[in-house]
Amino acid sequence: MHKAKFSLGQIIHHRKFNYRGVIFDLDAVFSGSDAWYETVARSRPPRDEPWYHVLVDNSQHTTYVAERNLAAADSILPIQHPLINHYFINFVDGHYAQKHTQN
Repeated sequence: MHKAKFSLGQIIHHRKFNYRGVIFDLDAVFSGSDAWYETVARSRPPRDEPWYHVLVDNSQHTTYVAERNLAAADSILPIQHPLINHYFINFVDGHYAQKHTQN
């Protein structure tokens, strides 16, 4: 299995669509539906590598992105997103600390 290159709370840059965001969840392999993959993932990124759930900077939406489309962001400025405080507790040295959830 492929080891994830990026971590929760890390600020990333989307290579194709040129936006910044922060990773709030990750899947070791693609976990969406076949229909979503066929419709949305037009570049056909690998399903057997990590995929990331991202809060998009200066937006209200989230994205689901294959690892090959991401790079570490050059800017470590905070992300502006309405759900940032739902997933993270603080921002230190360009990285968000994730809230710990109790099950």
